[in-house]
Amino acid sequence: MRTALVVALLAIPAGIAADLAQTPPMGWNSWNKFNKDIDDKTVREIADTMVANGMRDAGYIYVNIDDTWEGTRDAQGNIQTNEKFPDMKALADYVHSKGLKIGIYSSPGPKTCAGYEGSYQHEEQDAKTWAAWGIDYLKYDWCSASKVYQRSEMPKLYKKMGDALKATGRPIVYSLCQYGLDEVWKWGPSVGGNLWRTTGDISDNWKSMSQIGFDKQVGLEKYAGVGHWNDPDMLEVGNGMMTYEEYRTHMTLWAMLAAPLLAGNDVRNMTEETKAILLNREVIAIDQDKLGQQGYRVAKKGSAEVWMRPLENGDIAVALFNRSSGPARVTANWSDLKLSGKHTVRDLWAHNDRGSFQDSFSAEIPAHGVVLVQVKK
Repeated sequence: MRTALVVALLAIPAGIAADLAQTPPMGWNSWNKFNKDIDDKTVREIADTMVANGMRDAGYIYVNIDDTWEGTRDAQGNIQTNEKFPDMKALADYVHSKGLKIGIYSSPGPKTCAGYEGSYQHEEQDAKTWAAWGIDYLKYDWCSASKVYQRSEMPKLYKKMGDALKATGRPIVYSLCQYGLDEVWKWGPSVGGNLWRTTGDISDNWKSMSQIGFDKQVGLEKYAGVGHWNDPDMLEVGNGMMTYEEYRTHMTLWAMLAAPLLAGNDVRNMTEETKAILLNREVIAIDQDKLGQQGYRVAKKGSAEVWMRPLENGDIAVALFNRSSGPARVTANWSDLKLSGKHTVRDLWAHNDRGSFQDSFSAEIPAHGVVLVQVKK
């Protein structure tokens, strides 16, 4: 029944779904794991697996093809796919038949980051082509645009594609990828952006993830909201270079940041630990909370940090992080959350109620670990 409903919703005529990204987009992207080694067959297998393993039903809807799908242009200037993707329309139809949506990648420059054909001087034409294929999401990466444009032109160039996407009449989520340059969070919505990268690329290690997630998002919370989101880049969960505790911290922090949850691993081969992280419905619910208010840090003492995120039902999501290399006790004081008295606490990773606590809540947390709780008002 759910599959039929999702497929039916995807068949709604273009233009009806006017309000995009009402919650942070969730899905999968090919780049972190596959880089250039992505093709039609792999994308189909990923889509199949996202249905079979519960990812789709947990909210991971977008199957996004990153760089290296592009071929040359025909005599009329229409972008073609290369031999790895013989029929993008057929692929989009297949992904849609699974109750999923499909995304694609381009650049305002002549070439993409990997040296493939960009959308330079073909913005409207490409937008129409993608719409005709049935594309639902565009990641638009600055790349070689710096060779033909001044950086000051960036907002107008992203608006040019935003307008082109809108003119197609097809609802296409618009992801701005220009690494947080020129305070994009201040102008992203005005050019049609639904999300925008706030930093450079993430890598699958603790230093990269923690610097991007903790340090570079502070103060940006006021720029996020329903339909437009700060994007600290894709998830590295399951790619193998961080510990289980570090990946749980990664997932928790992205949920607290109301960040897009775009898995970047090979979902066809996931450990049970990886599944437990990516498919935790209670953590996903924090990320997808309809109030749309990004979380923020309320306390920092050495390597211990406490973050809070107000929720639609009046509760507060509270994350107690231990950024040190050894175990530590971390305390969330109710006064930092503008609370007082006694409040009930539920642990969202352990899936249990911890009880009622007066004035504060403390937990012993392993190195680079986290405890995520929902505090009842």
